[in-house]
Amino acid sequence: MCGIVGYTGHKPAQEIVIESLKKLEYRGYDSSGIATYEDNIRICKKEGPIANMESVLSESTSTTAIAHTRWATHGVPSDANAHPHGHTDNSIAVVHNGTIDNYLSIRESLESEGYNFLSESDSEILPFLISKYYSGDLVEALNKALHEIQGIFTIAVIHENHPDEIVAVRNETPLVIGVGNSENFVASDIYAILKYTQQIIYPEDYQIVRVTAESVELFDAELKSIDYNVETVEKYTEVSEKGGFEHFMLKEIFEQPKALQDSLTELLVESPLERLGLNWKIGSISIVACGTSYHAGLVGKYVIEQLTAIPVSVSYSSEFRYAAPVQGVGGLLSSRPLVVLISQSGETADTLAAARAAKQQGCHTVAICNVPGSRITREVDGVIITKSGQEIGVAATKTFMTQMQALYALATHLAFNSGSLDHPQYKLWESEIRRIPSKITQVLNNCESIKKLVPHFTRAKSVFFVGRNINYPLALEGALKLKEISYIHAEGYPAGELKHGPLALLGEDTPVVAIAVQDHTYSKLMSNIEEMSARKAPILTVCQKGDQQVPKISDYHFELPEIDPVLSPFPVAVFLQLLSYYIAHDLGTDIDKPRNLAKSVTVE
Repeated sequence: MCGIVGYTGHKPAQEIVIESLKKLEYRGYDSSGIATYEDNIRICKKEGPIANMESVLSESTSTTAIAHTRWATHGVPSDANAHPHGHTDNSIAVVHNGTIDNYLSIRESLESEGYNFLSESDSEILPFLISKYYSGDLVEALNKALHEIQGIFTIAVIHENHPDEIVAVRNETPLVIGVGNSENFVASDIYAILKYTQQIIYPEDYQIVRVTAESVELFDAELKSIDYNVETVEKYTEVSEKGGFEHFMLKEIFEQPKALQDSLTELLVESPLERLGLNWKIGSISIVACGTSYHAGLVGKYVIEQLTAIPVSVSYSSEFRYAAPVQGVGGLLSSRPLVVLISQSGETADTLAAARAAKQQGCHTVAICNVPGSRITREVDGVIITKSGQEIGVAATKTFMTQMQALYALATHLAFNSGSLDHPQYKLWESEIRRIPSKITQVLNNCESIKKLVPHFTRAKSVFFVGRNINYPLALEGALKLKEISYIHAEGYPAGELKHGPLALLGEDTPVVAIAVQDHTYSKLMSNIEEMSARKAPILTVCQKGDQQVPKISDYHFELPEIDPVLSPFPVAVFLQLLSYYIAHDLGTDIDKPRNLAKSVTVE
């Protein structure tokens, strides 16, 4: 989940890679560092945010540099464990994203040969191992080192004998090459380098890349030169600027109407659903995702099953491939199962592994992803691209909304194809989905009333979020948002389950957020709220406009704009995001960079 960027060209490299690295800080912010070519390799690295490293950085005229921002896996955040790692003779520097599973045995072997280690990081074996095999060709040395290591990784290396050269390789973690005019780039993410180039190369696993100012070469495992494609990617205008907002998360919450509108245009005008080829009788659907994307998948389950009657299961990516085979494989059902994989980055390690497992089982795979050209989009049978733009806040907001939107669109597409919806019904659904951006704008415009609710939560040790039916996943998402950024313990529950244990925890210091929409579960939820209130728990209920019952049984309430209950997850999500944001803001936490977390989870 670390961020890597490198530059070689005709300009001072240090300024370029630092600016680019800041666009990757969402991937990790425990420490950062940079290596430049001076008379030899100079490394500067520091625990904490990039600003800490910048404060001790000397001037440089080097035109080659690699840099790194870290999310700790092996070794606590510290100056010593920060990247780049180098050799004691200052001849080499290496940055690494991923994990090296057999680093301990390699480290013991290198120590027996006289190498001295200064860190706890698994990555420090790399400069010593590459130096050991170096005999004039950095590509050859890296290739030999790859035969020793096991794990997942992106590695970038510079050497004092090759002042304008960066050598890099990947295995199951992201690496892109940016092609410029007499300058070239390596990075973990296209967003880091889009300011400088839109010409991108996507290396495959174990393809070693040699980048100089004037050339890019790719080599296979036998070090034979291989051809590659250069792709032109869209240059997003929503770059890493806060635009007057105090935090990226708040900016991204307010960008949601535009993100939904842009994604809707993609879904309805570009017609990606037609290109998915879902024209057979689908017997079952599995939705696979992690974190917030998993909650979007749970919403999708309700919608797809309601519109199509196709049974849908939702699995965590990290558990999917360890479970029983997908129904429909091996004769369990008569048709080929559909597996929908959701990943904001397209590089989520567990979701990628799940995609491969599904394909091995003979399933048809479709990815919902926010990053064109990312790894998962290249490994599945079909792709739905969301148009959220770059999301920098670690807590997902606008990507969650566009993922839900994609699932609603997929549900209506499947229902129309199967005949569950006729053309007028399909157009009615399409019309309702088009209105969602205006509905959530109404919630955004009411943010001041949400701020007034904050004092009821800031002293809480624990908060419960409850909902039923399609809004149960929103209870899970609300709890996740609150604990991610405020560090208040929170749990999401189906409202009917509280009586089976959790009621024991309720009291005057345990607020409850109840999501109450007037669907077929409404009367049951009202009874659940009465049960919680009887335990003296403060109740905040999110309800529909004009609800007469909720104010009578809740301590506080917030009215949603008028909307069909089946579409209520969209405005509910905005309310929950803003509530969590304002609570965290009041507590003074680091909202965009919550402790221990990172945005793109590229390790399992």
